[in-house]
Amino acid sequence: MKIVTDSCCDLSQELLDRYDITLVPMSVSIANKVYLDFVEIDQFKVFQLVQETGELPKTAAPTVAEYNKAFEGDDQVLCITISSHLSASYQNAVLAAEMLPQGRVIIIDSLNLSTGIGQLPIHASELRSAGMKVEAVADEIKSWVPNMYSSFMIDTLEYLYKGGRCNAMQNIVGSMLKIHPVIKVQPDGTLNVHDKPRGTRQRAFESLLKALADNLSKLDRRRVFVTHTSSQEDAEYLASEVKRLAAPEEVLITRAGSVISSHCGPNTIGILYHLNP
Repeated sequence: MKIVTDSCCDLSQELLDRYDITLVPMSVSIANKVYLDFVEIDQFKVFQLVQETGELPKTAAPTVAEYNKAFEGDDQVLCITISSHLSASYQNAVLAAEMLPQGRVIIIDSLNLSTGIGQLPIHASELRSAGMKVEAVADEIKSWVPNMYSSFMIDTLEYLYKGGRCNAMQNIVGSMLKIHPVIKVQPDGTLNVHDKPRGTRQRAFESLLKALADNLSKLDRRRVFVTHTSSQEDAEYLASEVKRLAAPEEVLITRAGSVISSHCGPNTIGILYHLNP
């Protein structure tokens, strides 16, 4: 079984290698140039180009042809994509799968983003290693989709509002400047403002940690992710607090790729995990 996901999963190369996951890059365009996420551009270059050009980047899903290439071979394929409400990645993967024999490729809409996606192919890899067949793995992953909890705070309103990925942003743009909104992925795969803490970033961190504390009774303690666009120090602080509050088996810190960075901006950070039903 080949496990495929798009680069919005925000998994590090080390994790992709460890779990034998195939990555299909999304793309970022800025200043009339197109870059492949994870291959030709990262979050540092995104923010540098925004500063140099005054433009905000645009992102695009992998093409049908790129998915076709990723699906090559004789193995059955399980492909997990970013939420279909946030990108055309799912639709393009479905089109690519339709060009192949029926049943060889199974596509799952994560209804999520970032490592809210990334935890699904990791779990699929673990199930594959346990000897499960692709259909059984797909059923298990589908059962996980509604139980992924993904929330993150953003430091600047500009990227997410102008990018149009969060309709609720219009409700807070123009209000007091000292707001660090906490955005949550909704069950239908869209984004909404979960909290609007005013003041310092610490208030937003407290909001993220309170949500974790409220979810402790259902928390899957095998793995919690702290994912960020440019603040390793904040990520290490939140990771230490996650360990103190929840004592998971592992807390993984990852840097978001250029796609998440293009829509959320610098100093975005989130806590993402699976909840037991």
